[in-house]
Amino acid sequence: MKKLLLVVLCLIVTLPALAQSKVDKRLSESTAVLNTLLSKPDGINKTLLEKAECILVYPAVRKVAVGIGGTYGRGVLVCRTGKAMNGHWGSPIMYTLDTGSLGVQLGTSSTDYVMLVMTQRGADKILSGKLKLGADAQAAAGPSAAQANGWNDPNVDVLTYSEAKGLFAGAALGSASMAADDDANEKLYGKSIDAMEIVRGDAAVPAPGKPLVDLLNKTAEKHM
Repeated sequence: MKKLLLVVLCLIVTLPALAQSKVDKRLSESTAVLNTLLSKPDGINKTLLEKAECILVYPAVRKVAVGIGGTYGRGVLVCRTGKAMNGHWGSPIMYTLDTGSLGVQLGTSSTDYVMLVMTQRGADKILSGKLKLGADAQAAAGPSAAQANGWNDPNVDVLTYSEAKGLFAGAALGSASMAADDDANEKLYGKSIDAMEIVRGDAAVPAPGKPLVDLLNKTAEKHM
């Protein structure tokens, strides 16, 4: 009985720490993905990042399916501060990614996804807590670095990219759904807090999220 009680107490102490370490790891991996893509000649164009209202980074999204399957990942959303979302980059928000897929898909794959939210309309939809591409916001495969400077389409809310096996390019994500990861946000901020509150309330950047936010502000602090 004493041994069982000791095991239970250990689990009570350990589980919150494990959950926190997963959140920290997600932020660290997202920072590494973004840093890599910003440093590539064919990576994310700085001009597009300066125009963006928010950015979503999903590191190592895995797809495991035989026959009918799907893709599920966990990532980070960072938006600009201010009512018009034209300030510097603010505090990170934990988000999930869920896509359904039909058809034969054998084996597993790991892909990094980056999404640039280009309109206030798209940002508001995402910050509402849940968004489905195509239904709630119009998405398009992002232009290449060479074409990005001339890109300007007010009808597109989200530009989507993927990076797999060293290749970075615009990606079609169909009807992918994104939602706030409330449990992870609570772990990160130490209290129950929603996505809109983090951005509109100008929440202080938690220490684990500082490298990611600093990287964005160093690269494209000013909004065009």
